[in-house]
Amino acid sequence: MADSMMSKAATMEIPINSNGDSRTLAEDDTLEQDLQQVMVSGPNLNETSIVSGGYGGTAEGIIPTSSIKGSNMHHTNSSSSIPADEASRGVAVEKFDIVKKWGLNTYKCTKQMISERFGRGSRTVDLELEAQIEVLRETKRKYESVLHLARALTNHFYSMVQTQNALGDTFADLSQKSPELRDEFGYNAETQKLLCKNGETLLGAINYFVSSINTLVNKTMEDTLLTIKMYENARLEFDAYRADLEELNMGPRDAVTMARFEAAQEQYQIHKDKYERLRSDVTIKIKFLEENKVKVMHKQLLLFHNAISAYFAGNQQQLEQTLKQFNIKLKPPGADKPSWLEEQ
Repeated sequence: MADSMMSKAATMEIPINSNGDSRTLAEDDTLEQDLQQVMVSGPNLNETSIVSGGYGGTAEGIIPTSSIKGSNMHHTNSSSSIPADEASRGVAVEKFDIVKKWGLNTYKCTKQMISERFGRGSRTVDLELEAQIEVLRETKRKYESVLHLARALTNHFYSMVQTQNALGDTFADLSQKSPELRDEFGYNAETQKLLCKNGETLLGAINYFVSSINTLVNKTMEDTLLTIKMYENARLEFDAYRADLEELNMGPRDAVTMARFEAAQEQYQIHKDKYERLRSDVTIKIKFLEENKVKVMHKQLLLFHNAISAYFAGNQQQLEQTLKQFNIKLKPPGADKPSWLEEQ
């Protein structure tokens, strides 16, 4: 009966070899019933008593707390506190129900996870979607490597540009103080200054490249992977309630079991809808991510190639044209430094 309710068009069950026995299911069912019994038959905090005679006292030593309330409060105060007590009791019951549902859901999911690990259960798998998810995770790892190397290149190249700038200043100073080598120091100073200027232009292009890759990896891909994590959790919950429904379907058909079966069937349908909705979300996000990735990387790889080629070819005009082509604006020297008024 449970198999007929499952949609097999987009998903399939992969059974895992069963190495358990029939007693295990009975023990698990007993454990679940025990957990429910403990959570339902817990102590009632509104019916507490004070024992005045110690562990060996008689029944006369037990004083109900309700009598203490009545003896120490005026009649008007006690009657006005009744609605407040009822409101607080309602909040407590609501919180208890939330904790109870969370505990049962956690127990079922943990049971399903252990069953899958030890080969006693089955899990629902969308083979095509699982393959796409694995490709996405592998792509993210490779792009993280590209991002790491691009940042290292930026740091090393920035150090080289700073060294060229300092070297150009030193050559210029020596040109003024060494008349016999003025020309030699002079054109070396101009060369280093020109290389420094072109290097700053190339740094602008590389920084733009790094920023775009960082956004793609740590925002766009990460958002999709977060949805995938939610999908995987929904898959585990769906299989847990599916297994619970199958166990009840194989049990006796008395009134109590039928009531539990109807409740389990309702929970099964809720988690099935949640699983299918998240599976659809993941499929759509992966598709849009792939389109966005191709568009972004086409632009960024073209920028990186043109900028690097123009710099090492010594073509200053082409390098500047590359930045204009991709609408990259360089900050003027000293733009990051605060003004004299801001320093005051």
